[in-house]
Amino acid sequence: MPTTTSNELADRIDAILPQTQCEQCGYHGCRPYAEAIARGEAEINQCPPGGAAGIAKLAALLDRPALPLNPEHGIEKPRMLARVVEDECIGCTKCIQACPVDAIVGAAKLMHSVLADDCTGCELCVPACPVDCIVLEPMPAAQIDTAHADAARAHFQKREARLAREAAEREAELAARKTAVDATTSTNPVLAALARARAKQDKSP
Repeated sequence: MPTTTSNELADRIDAILPQTQCEQCGYHGCRPYAEAIARGEAEINQCPPGGAAGIAKLAALLDRPALPLNPEHGIEKPRMLARVVEDECIGCTKCIQACPVDAIVGAAKLMHSVLADDCTGCELCVPACPVDCIVLEPMPAAQIDTAHADAARAHFQKREARLAREAAEREAELAARKTAVDATTSTNPVLAALARARAKQDKSP
C-alpha cells in the first residue's frame, strides 16, 4: 500500500477545512493550518467555523479521537456574511486589505462593497474598519458547500500569489534604485567622498 506523503495528507485535510481563511486557528489561512496538522504540529480542534462536524471528519481521516473545540480559538456559531453600510463608508480601503479572498471591492475615498457570493464569513474586515460600518448577516445555508469552499480556496491562493508578486516587484525596484544611486556615487567625486565619510562614521565606536 503506497505511503501518503505529508503534502498529500495536507491536501486531504485542507479539503475538509471550511476555507474561511479566518486565522482563528492561529495560522495564516486554512492551508497552513492543514500543513501544520499533517506535520503533527497542530491539533484538529482549532477551527471554529468547521465546528464539531469538521473535527469529527478530521478525526476520522487521521484515525484520532475527536476532541471538543478548543475555546482558545473561538466558539462554533452560524456563518455570517459581511455587508458595508454604504452611507457610513469613508473609503479607507482597510477592509479591502484585510479580506483574505478579495471579496471587497472599491477604491480609496470611494464607497466599498462586499461581493456576497465570495465572502467566506471570516469577519476579519470588521475589526479593520475604523468607522464600524460593516455589519454581519446570516450566510445562506446554500452558500455553505464544497463549491463555495473550493472557490474561496482559489481566491485565497490567487490573492497570496498577487501579494507575493507585488512584494517581489517592490524589492526589485528598491534594489534597482540602490544600484542607480551607487553608480551615480561612484562617478561623482563629491558624492563618493560623502559616502566614504558616512561609512567611516558608521564604523566609529
